[in-house]
Amino acid sequence: MLSLNNIEVIYDGVILVLKGVSLNVREGGITTLLGANGAGKTTTLKAVSGLLRSERGEVTKGSVEFGGTRIDRLAPHDIVRRGIVQVFEGRRVFEHLTTEENLIAGAHIQADRRRMAEGIARVYEYFPRLGERRAVQAGYLSGGEQQMLVIGRALMASPHVMLLDEPSLGLAPMLVEEIFGIVQQLNRQEKLTVLLVEQNAALALTIAEHGYVMENGRIVLEGSASALRGNADIKEFYLGLTEVGARKSYRDVKHYKRRKRWLS
Repeated sequence: MLSLNNIEVIYDGVILVLKGVSLNVREGGITTLLGANGAGKTTTLKAVSGLLRSERGEVTKGSVEFGGTRIDRLAPHDIVRRGIVQVFEGRRVFEHLTTEENLIAGAHIQADRRRMAEGIARVYEYFPRLGERRAVQAGYLSGGEQQMLVIGRALMASPHVMLLDEPSLGLAPMLVEEIFGIVQQLNRQEKLTVLLVEQNAALALTIAEHGYVMENGRIVLEGSASALRGNADIKEFYLGLTEVGARKSYRDVKHYKRRKRWLS
């Protein structure tokens, strides 16, 4: 459904951030992109959603295709209309608007009021807590509620693909499990395709079916989620486990050894 083909991204005309990145997102699946801070994961999502230009970045080589059509030259609002929506890291709600007003803002491409009302009802079905807080200003919601809200707001555009950037950031483990469970529900019941950027590799590889590992702007490892979970380098570098299963400090891991580039 969605493919990045050997793309390069440059900021300010001189800073090379992505260096020949290629990945494929299967329709109806959950694909995860793993990597440390600064690896280029968020830039990859912005290359898909068309938001690079707002930060003086651009795709200078390669292409991004959705359903066989090139989209990397389209404006962000055109990409949203085609069914691709990005949920940003950091729970960016409209703080002075209520929960419901935030959802209405997410439906800006919906001309039909009936469909907008149906969309709000659907969000409250998946996130009952938002229904209880519909009249509360978003700035007064908890961190978990705000994360639910930004996912719900993205759903209001009736997307085919959701780009999720670090949804677990700063949340308690129980809330993270709840939100990831809802993402799985959306994937199964709504047939929503998800490209998930996440530093919690253990959790991401639990819900994803396929994964990529990014390092310094390049894809260095690819494989099924089960194969990645069993890979010794992933265990050591991201899950903090040695080959015999003992917990290891991240400070003890000096480099990523890349035993295998491709996993099946």
